[in-house]
Amino acid sequence: MTLTAKSIFTLLLTLLLYFSVTSSSSLQNLLQSQGLPAGLFPNNVESYTFDYQTGRLEVYLESSCLAKFDGRVYFSSVVRASLSYGGLMGLEGIAQEELFLWLPVKGIIVDDPSSGVILIDIGLAQKQLSLSLFEDPPVCKPQGALLEIVGRKMGSSQVQQ
Repeated sequence: MTLTAKSIFTLLLTLLLYFSVTSSSSLQNLLQSQGLPAGLFPNNVESYTFDYQTGRLEVYLESSCLAKFDGRVYFSSVVRASLSYGGLMGLEGIAQEELFLWLPVKGIIVDDPSSGVILIDIGLAQKQLSLSLFEDPPVCKPQGALLEIVGRKMGSSQVQQ
């Protein structure tokens, strides 16, 4: 099998599009290019991969942690979702505290950016929050034993401290 310059270029381009291991600011740019606010993920993002063909996004954090938007939010050390314009669906690795319960976040949707509202799907209901809460990445801090409890409830084997 002979590799031509064109086939090598095509292979490299495909690999580049499939694996995009980058910084947090590049993830913010990706989110914004898809109609989402830049601050959906916390400040401790190490890298991410995004498959442009399938929309599969995996975000790798330094460790699992808790952040605050409208309430407390748990981030596993790896968050997975399907990214399409205006939404993250099939989310795995994020939970939000509601009335002393930790509920997994299933999706995040921005239907109309001009409305100033983002919808957070927590399975039982959709919660509407102001887009302004998600302008900048939140500070995400490890919280020891609480992270272990939330991680177990979510079935996460990737809880780190």
